[in-house]
Amino acid sequence: MTASAANDDFEPAARVHLSQGLRLNYFDWGNQGAPLLLLVHGIRDHARSWDWVARALRHDWHVIAPDLRGHGDSAWSPDGGYLGSYHVLDIADLVETLVGEPGGQGPLTIIGHSFGGNVVARYCAAYPDRVRKLVLVEGLGPSPNVQAEWAALGPAARTRDWIDKRRATAAAPPRRMATLAEAVQRMQAANPHLSEAQASHLARHGARRHADGYGWKYDPLVSIFPPEDFSALGPAVWQAIAAPALLCYGTESWTTDPEKDGRASHFRDRRSLAFEMAGHWLHHDQFDAFMAALRDFL
Repeated sequence: MTASAANDDFEPAARVHLSQGLRLNYFDWGNQGAPLLLLVHGIRDHARSWDWVARALRHDWHVIAPDLRGHGDSAWSPDGGYLGSYHVLDIADLVETLVGEPGGQGPLTIIGHSFGGNVVARYCAAYPDRVRKLVLVEGLGPSPNVQAEWAALGPAARTRDWIDKRRATAAAPPRRMATLAEAVQRMQAANPHLSEAQASHLARHGARRHADGYGWKYDPLVSIFPPEDFSALGPAVWQAIAAPALLCYGTESWTTDPEKDGRASHFRDRRSLAFEMAGHWLHHDQFDAFMAALRDFL
């Protein structure tokens, strides 16, 4: 962690925008009138996961970090509607809100992690003239091996599996943790690279206290992906992205290297970087190296 990011205690302003009838939260790091930078988190995460990146860049950029629907302090979808297409529309609505404000700037730069990378890639493909640069942090979606497994399983079996998982998740009682310290321990167990300070920050902003203990803020249904959810992501989308793209990969991640598996080749203008001793959350695991690469690219 760099000294500037670690010692900066600046807090962003929480704001709300409306999309498809939902009140969605986003954090505004100030510096309005500077170039707009959008930070989009992944599944079961939250906007405050970007705090270290935002603090390091807030003096040069107008940084905005949204909570996706069903995550953080944003509303949950009443029908459990978390298709990628809905998230893309939410991002489009947020961008329209931001560029319409006094001092609103465009085109914008976007950084997306994991599923958030999938969402912003689709946005960039749909609106190539609105995006200056794109950074995908482990954000290219399922690997070719996973896609092949899904194809072998077939849409009918996958649909049954999705129905079963949705029903089981909706019927299950809320999962609770006795203390916030337990939430911190779970964060560190999920990612051994996290320092205690990082895990504490992520848990504090990612959990909510209830009468019977602490629970994660995200809707449990957000990660039950319907079979068709990733069908709109792939070569045709990546080829439509006009902005230069930085593709970041953690060598200890569960996914695969996009340069080696061929996915990176579909981008018109890309730079790919592999981060050693880093997993899926490489921007936490190797923060200094990530920020150096990010500043150079931006």
